[in-house]
Amino acid sequence: MDRSAPQPGQLLEIAIDVAREAAATAHRMRVEGVSVAATKSTATDVVTAADRAVERQIIEALRRRRPDDAVLGEEYGATERAPTARVRWIVDPIDGTVNYLYGLAHCAVSIAAEVDGEVVAGVVRNIHTGEEWTATAGGGAWRDGRRLRGSAETELGQTLVITGFGYDPARRAHQARVVTELIAHVRDIRRLGAAAVDLCLVAEGRADAFYEKGLADWDRAAGGLVATEAGLRIGGIDGQGPGPDMVIAAPPDLFAPLHDRLAALDASGGP
Repeated sequence: MDRSAPQPGQLLEIAIDVAREAAATAHRMRVEGVSVAATKSTATDVVTAADRAVERQIIEALRRRRPDDAVLGEEYGATERAPTARVRWIVDPIDGTVNYLYGLAHCAVSIAAEVDGEVVAGVVRNIHTGEEWTATAGGGAWRDGRRLRGSAETELGQTLVITGFGYDPARRAHQARVVTELIAHVRDIRRLGAAAVDLCLVAEGRADAFYEKGLADWDRAAGGLVATEAGLRIGGIDGQGPGPDMVIAAPPDLFAPLHDRLAALDASGGP
């Protein structure tokens, strides 16, 4: 068996095809009407029937194309991989499920391909608008044939920041306190409700920076690669890498002042 890993471009082609089909299914199911199928961490952290159906569709499509790869999905967890496989797909079938449930356009299918533990390809496709952001490691970040470069803003006080909140009430309260203190030091703050899309908007320069505590791998894998390839710096607090405690994405000149303000506010702390 050939144990060599495929090229990022090959994986991206698969991811794009699968994401487009999945987004079409999600859009159709929303038009037909969806309902809450279950809840996760709290009663407000919902799963729709579409989340589960779309993830099943994605897994089946990936298995047809690359049967030996592993898949990590938000709804069904991890699949086993063949001992010789080097590729893992990281899937969020509907990023922004609450937006999706309410018919708000800020939601997307997110698919990333990881080789030997490194994300090398990713696509985020808006379910309602068809906007599609893509990236490969070393190949740049793109939307509609335009290469993305992120924001040119350098002053924290002029920065439009996107963030998000968890669903646990105690965590929300801590995050609200951080926002209350941070908002006096930036231009403004937005909470749009879909981290993968948020990261892509920052990569595109439609906002200047992003931060959030509590993101899982599927929330940030594809969008994080898009942001990185657009030239943004991504990390956590106090030299840590991006992870569940904190993800900060900002242009290099903005990263340090935003990081320092968030560290002073204990943004990665709390529940």
